[in-house]
Parts: sequence; structure tokens; C-alpha cells
Amino acid sequence: MKIGVDIMGGDFAPAATVAGSILAQKELPAGCKIVMIGDEAVINAELKKHNVTSSAFEIVHAPDMIGMGEHPTKAFSSKPNSSIFVGFRLLKEGKIDGFASNGNSGAMMVGSMYSVKTIPGVIRPSISTILPKENGGVGLILDVGINADCKPDVLYQFGILGSLYAEHVFKIKNPKVALLNIGEEPEKGNLVTQSAHNLMKDSKDFNFVGNVEGRDLFSAEKSDVVVCEGFVGNVVLKSAEAYYTTMKKRGINDEYFNRFNYEIYGATPVLGINGTVMIGHGISNELAVKNMIFATKDVIEADLSGKIKEVFNT
Repeated sequence: MKIGVDIMGGDFAPAATVAGSILAQKELPAGCKIVMIGDEAVINAELKKHNVTSSAFEIVHAPDMIGMGEHPTKAFSSKPNSSIFVGFRLLKEGKIDGFASNGNSGAMMVGSMYSVKTIPGVIRPSISTILPKENGGVGLILDVGINADCKPDVLYQFGILGSLYAEHVFKIKNPKVALLNIGEEPEKGNLVTQSAHNLMKDSKDFNFVGNVEGRDLFSAEKSDVVVCEGFVGNVVLKSAEAYYTTMKKRGINDEYFNRFNYEIYGATPVLGINGTVMIGHGISNELAVKNMIFATKDVIEADLSGKIKEVFNT
């Protein structure tokens, strides 16, 4: 297995991405190799700081980078030697099994949709985030940002994508899929959620359990997968991050709420595309980068993209 890592992506790159890759390589099983994608001279200089030889990794030279503030589509098309563009080329050519980056998330989405492309039948790819459950388990919420406005059929497909992710990566049997709403009753919500509920209630594609409210997001009894528009999901995600940050600032240490730390999870896959593409947090430190690499490994091993193709091709 070869895991491609965008060494130039992220606010603390290349120091954090190289350090995180070194941490991961020490713990990865035999047969797993990290492919560092970025400026070779910069990568070698960082490796030297850690007294690590370049032979421990495969290095693919990509001298350019796409900045966090650059226009995603323009930057992706105009910078063929950037680490993100090269990473997608390697993935498309089958030279790496997965590609992970903390860089420009817009450019990562452009690459996902126009390089490896969307699986036929998937209306819109989606990204999710982890919901730490009170019982020690985890759940998912999607979409969390790339699809701000959704039609009911798109939300229905998110139910399929989230269910497959929960089942094959997190090993949740027959995951409970719920629709985020302002009330549990089927008639509650706006026209989109009402219509989505009507589509989902008779689903044979996933185990739909009805509407859930915001107060139920972290309850394992209520749901395993929560479906919502990206606008709502992003507000949920950022609120949870803010709550965790506020607790830390106030010196509050709690075993459960410590699980809201993004560093633990590393990255999230782009669901519904022909390959394994992982998007990490722009502010990722070396621990988050390490966990991003392990999250990529888990998604590759689960053949999540292949499982999604099977469902949408039947």
C-alpha cells in the first residue's frame, strides 16, 4: 500500500507534515509506504532535521504549491507542478492507493471531481465529520461544508454514503441513519427536510430511523449517521470545535469532551468519488498528520470507494 501525502499543504507545512509522516511511518505495518509529494529539497531538509534518511520514504518532486487563499479551480488548472495536482495525477494513474492533504480544501474538491471523478450515479460527493458518542463509540454527520444547499434526493444519497462509511470503516452493523431537523415529527422542518423525510422513510438502501434534533447528536441510542445540508453541518462542526476550544481555555479537562479534538481523527474522506481522497484540517500539527495517514490507511483497506461503486452500479 502506498499513501500519498501532500507535504506542502497546511498552515504548518512542511514541518508538521514531514514530522507527522515520520511518526506514522514508524508505526505503519510492513508493506505500507508513505509517498511524500512536494519540493524535494525542502523535504530532504526537513528529514535531515529529524536525522531521518530519505530512503524511508518515496519522494515525488512537486516544486509548486497551492496556497490556502488561492482560487481552487484556477490554481488547480494553472499549477500542474503543485503538490495537490501531482498527488491527484499519481492517484489517477494508480501509483498511490490514497491521497491525503491538509492544504486548500477547495482545490482538493476540484481534483476529486475533475481528476478521479465522481462515481456514476452519485449526484454530489460529500464530506463528513466524527460525532463522539456518549457511550464511547463514534457516529457521523454529513455533509459538513461542501454542499451548502441540497435537494431532497441529494440528502437521500448522503444517507447511503454515510451508512456505507459507518459500516465498512467504523464497523457499525446496520447503522441507524437519521435526518437532522427541528423536531422528531415527520411533518417538522422546511420543505427540503420534509421532502427528504418522505424519500427516506421507505428506504431499502439504509436503516432510516427518522428525524433527530440537535440535542440528540451525541446519543448512541438515537443514531449512528446524521444527514443534513452542508450549511447546517458546518455550523454543527464549528460549534463543536468552539466548545472544545473554550473548555481548554478555561482549564476544563474532561475525558469525553477531549474526544472533540480534531487531532485524534486526522482527516475525512471525500465520499462518492473513484478513489481514496482524504481532507485534513488546515491547522493540523504533526499528531493530526500522523492520524490523517492512519485514517487514509483505514479507508483504503476498507475499499470504501469500491463498496460505494457496488451500491450505485446495481
